[in-house]
Amino acid sequence: MNEEEEKNKGLGFSRGLTNYGDRGFSLYLRRSFASSMGYSREMLDRPIVGIAHSASGFNNCHRHFPELIEAVKRGVLAAGALPVEFPTISLGEVFLSPTSLKFRNLMSMDVEEMIRAQPMDSVVLLGGCDKTVPAQLMGAASADIPAIQLVGGPMSTSRHRGERLGACTDCRRFWARYRAGGVSDEEIDSVERRLASTAGSCAVMGTASTMASLAEALGMMPAGSAAIPAVDADRLRMAEETGRIAVSLIGSDRRPSRIMTAEAIENAVRVLLALGGSTNAIIHLAAIAGRLGLSVDLDRMNELSETTPVLVDLKPTGVGYMEDLHAAGGIPAVLRELRPLLHLDCVTVTGETIGERIDAAHPWVDREIIHPVETPVRENGGLVALFGNLAPKGSILKRAAADPALFEREGRAVVFSSLEDLAARIDDPDLDVDADDFLVLQNAGPVSEAAMPEAGYLPIPSKLARTGVKDMVRISDARMSGTAYGTIVLHVTPDAASGGPLALVRNGDRIRLSVAGRRLELLVDDAELDRRRTALVPAKRPPSRGYQRLYDEQILQADEGCDFAFLRSLDRS
Repeated sequence: MNEEEEKNKGLGFSRGLTNYGDRGFSLYLRRSFASSMGYSREMLDRPIVGIAHSASGFNNCHRHFPELIEAVKRGVLAAGALPVEFPTISLGEVFLSPTSLKFRNLMSMDVEEMIRAQPMDSVVLLGGCDKTVPAQLMGAASADIPAIQLVGGPMSTSRHRGERLGACTDCRRFWARYRAGGVSDEEIDSVERRLASTAGSCAVMGTASTMASLAEALGMMPAGSAAIPAVDADRLRMAEETGRIAVSLIGSDRRPSRIMTAEAIENAVRVLLALGGSTNAIIHLAAIAGRLGLSVDLDRMNELSETTPVLVDLKPTGVGYMEDLHAAGGIPAVLRELRPLLHLDCVTVTGETIGERIDAAHPWVDREIIHPVETPVRENGGLVALFGNLAPKGSILKRAAADPALFEREGRAVVFSSLEDLAARIDDPDLDVDADDFLVLQNAGPVSEAAMPEAGYLPIPSKLARTGVKDMVRISDARMSGTAYGTIVLHVTPDAASGGPLALVRNGDRIRLSVAGRRLELLVDDAELDRRRTALVPAKRPPSRGYQRLYDEQILQADEGCDFAFLRSLDRS
């Protein structure tokens, strides 16, 4: 028995004992302190299911978690184990500065260390808001004890003057109209109050809903659990069932490393493409894969994208909302349509294979929301990776949310050197810009002080918006909310702050975009680029400490999931 096995022998409170040099005393002391919480002898002898949750007053998506936690506890108790909840860092998407992605790795470390250090035999991961689910899956992959994901579910939609609303695609649509002068101050104030009116994550196929769907496709959640609305009683029943399943995981080999295999990750990419899901998911899947010694290859993603149709008609690329996807058959119905393209023998957290899940799913489906492969929403996948001298390690375009008329274009670069520069000049009436130009944002990638925010959705300059311009080619090393839309090239890698080619773009340069050719080219000769590269002056960064210093020293580029280098998989052999 090695040191780790010796430490973790036993179940429940006898697992992973604090070391005082006397195992018997360690257990005696722990049980004494546990008794102060009112546990009976019977409960003290049971195996433990941890419930790692990310509730916070700074996370509106998770305000219903106390009720969900109680439902999980019911399931655990009914199956004969002891539920013990504990908090971790929470990441409320719009409440964090400079951006939630900066703290995803910190949350993953919290999850990993707390489920490894505390006595639990399996764990329920309760999250929902954009970065919480990937952080939990990353941490669980690294700790590799039996784990099951539970999400809080999407918001239900609201109404405004007879129009159905849901955060946050509709918030962007109304804000664009407001910037263009088509919505009054009074109406935008009214809309603000109706966009997010229930508990849960965004009501559309944004990053939170995409990651919930992919967690189910990976096999880390029960079938049909991704799209249940947060306020629906079925969400509580699913939480209770998740608690029961967590007990069944104890002592099994259904650990994250056995479930999230290379084949399962490829299944998740297929589902991402069929959903027209969030571009952020590529970063998160790459980070999760990296924790397991795997990778997400962008060239392979392009191959999959050519044979994976978009099947789900939800905002921001379609018309429906997540509550409609649930009513239409959910992810099991999507998997059934994709069946010939999937690795069906991948094992799930509930024990059955993906193929068996598909066989067990109810055959009814709403074709208004989930299209058949014969008549898809679009014939190829929602995302595509672009390469070229401007993005040697790749960039991402959500073509399902873009204007095909802009896919094969050459344009003049209008460059913003930072987010501050963008804010200062984008609405300047003297800005030299027209609708055929390419807006370029620099220094918003992972290495920058901005830490890769969802700023890639550059606003249309107000003087153009007022003339009716609704889309332009926009290029950056930033990210974009999964709820956004437009012809927007993101995650340009390497980023500008690390000296990547994006840092060399100047106003007036010509850039060629070819979605068909998968290319993003800066039309400047090599000699001039070398001259510019030599003249680059690295930004001076102030001395850092704590997490900022760790971030500065360890952050990786987008193609490696923006994880920390030292957190990626070590050889387990």
